[in-house]
Amino acid sequence: MDWILLLPVLIPVCGAVCLLAFGNRFGKKTAEYITLFCVFAAGITVLIISQTGGLSITVLPLLPELPVYFRSDGISQVFAGITAFMWFLSTWFSFGYLAEDERETKYQMFSLLSLGALLGVCYSGNLVTTYLFYEMMTLVTFPLVLHERTKEAVSAGLTYLYYSVAGAFLGLCGIFFLYANAMDGDRPGGKLGYLEGGFLKAGANKSVLLPVIFLMLVGLACKAGMFPLHGWLPKAHPVAPSPASALLSGNITKMGILFTVRVIFYSVGQEFLQETWVMDALLCLSLFTVFLGSMLAFREKLLKKRLAYSTVSQTSYCLTGIYLLSGTALTGALMHVVFHSVIKNLLFLCAGAIIVQTGKKTVTELKGIGKVLPSTMRCFTVAGLALVGIPPLSGFISKWYLAEGAIESGLPVFMYLAPAVLLISALLTAGYLLTVSADAFFGKTEEETERCPKSMYLLPPLIIGSILAIVLGVFPDPLTNFLERIVSGLF
Repeated sequence: MDWILLLPVLIPVCGAVCLLAFGNRFGKKTAEYITLFCVFAAGITVLIISQTGGLSITVLPLLPELPVYFRSDGISQVFAGITAFMWFLSTWFSFGYLAEDERETKYQMFSLLSLGALLGVCYSGNLVTTYLFYEMMTLVTFPLVLHERTKEAVSAGLTYLYYSVAGAFLGLCGIFFLYANAMDGDRPGGKLGYLEGGFLKAGANKSVLLPVIFLMLVGLACKAGMFPLHGWLPKAHPVAPSPASALLSGNITKMGILFTVRVIFYSVGQEFLQETWVMDALLCLSLFTVFLGSMLAFREKLLKKRLAYSTVSQTSYCLTGIYLLSGTALTGALMHVVFHSVIKNLLFLCAGAIIVQTGKKTVTELKGIGKVLPSTMRCFTVAGLALVGIPPLSGFISKWYLAEGAIESGLPVFMYLAPAVLLISALLTAGYLLTVSADAFFGKTEEETERCPKSMYLLPPLIIGSILAIVLGVFPDPLTNFLERIVSGLF
């Protein structure tokens, strides 16, 4: 059964190749059916893998100690599962959003390639394989940002590319040093194969490795939008199609978080980093990013850019939980990965539904729009409440674990600073999201907004996302127990 690990990567890639070869011969509907089938099939395969147990396969032994290697474990199941499911909802939504777009088939082709690359990152079993798919992910998501082909889109796409390449370069430099200091001996995945607790040999030189690991983790956090490499997010989101913005924010940023988890807990080892200046510096950067992103979102008037700054803040919640090196905090971080993916995909899809049906893009234009798009704005409100962390919605659970984990860590400053910053950020989140909902339902618009035609593709993904945001908060135990089992193997 080990070969089944390749299917989540191969199915979307085969679908993309099919669209590339025969896209001009297909009608738009046929291309949409092929795309949806490939995403659905990849998702079903991910579900099968999660039920099968520990699988692993070596595909291409480039070098005896550096094979292209895939494996399934608890971490890969979490990230692959949320990626596949949210990709399905976003793809469904895109059929309505891009209905009048002549380039829809090309968008779907690159969307499928991106899904294959992300699932490759999820199931990678060593640093080399993760890096290969991580770079592939950048190259195939780059055209999604460029989709509109405007001057602003080209500028944003290049910014995204430059930041991503710079971050990946720092990651690659770190891989070279980790390889030189890895333990010898045969193990699955070669010399850089992931191992709980890390694979560094005893007596590794900390004075040399710590600065390298710091730069490596800062580079990998670029994809997650952590300061100072966060600038691509607010540029890329406003110009990309809303389904692509949802995926950039809800799923692609999570690959930076996944790579960070793999480096800290499965490559270097948390014991090597415990009580070092590296973790203190990273915690300072992540908490500053939480506050900075929330403040910038609060001041921003363009809706999608406001949501982009929100992502800058919220993904650093996850990074903070990881950097605390606490079991409870890591559980909260992984929970927030799932919850934020659902919530932020939902918010961007709501923004896309508003834009495509009314043409309104700024928050000041949304006064009274709840009377025109009541269902869309109700879903937006559910997502906003969940992101703020209002119980019993999903965001409350993860933030509670993060705050508890910070106190549990016992770090002299951060055990108090982290919960305080998270609380301030939650208040700012309420200010920049719930005010939009209040104005939409109770505000008076200066000009009458015409009622717009509804698409059968736009609303169902919003409703499903809203239900998921509620259900995950009301019934968190299955997810919480699963994540606690994963984390217990690391501490």
